[in-house]
Amino acid sequence: MQVLYQVDVGKMAVDEALRNIQENFVLAESDFEFASQLVYGTLEKMEELDKTIAGYSREWQLERMAAVDRNILRLAMYEMLYVDDIPHGVSINEAVELAKRFGGKDSGKFINGILGAFARRVGETRA
Repeated sequence: MQVLYQVDVGKMAVDEALRNIQENFVLAESDFEFASQLVYGTLEKMEELDKTIAGYSREWQLERMAAVDRNILRLAMYEMLYVDDIPHGVSINEAVELAKRFGGKDSGKFINGILGAFARRVGETRA
């Protein structure tokens, strides 16, 4: 989420943002590779993800959402759509925890509401 935020808000190059994360956090190589796959996958599908998010956040335009919330939603929806070995509930729970830690006071509820509705719509195929 922090890499996506740096790319979105800071207009940082993806490789530079990934290097920052790698330098500032102790990550096993496999964790860094997984994080990189999530970042590149999310960015590759961002237009589709943003359209989906906009469809579920009728009261909030994507551009007016808090940048943290927007990027958490992008990442979680990417996982839910394209990462088969992560259950939807896990993606939602992790997103809510990120929102509580990095977002505003109502971010957790906002993220949970959108992702919960999305999960119900696409069907909970992964328990």
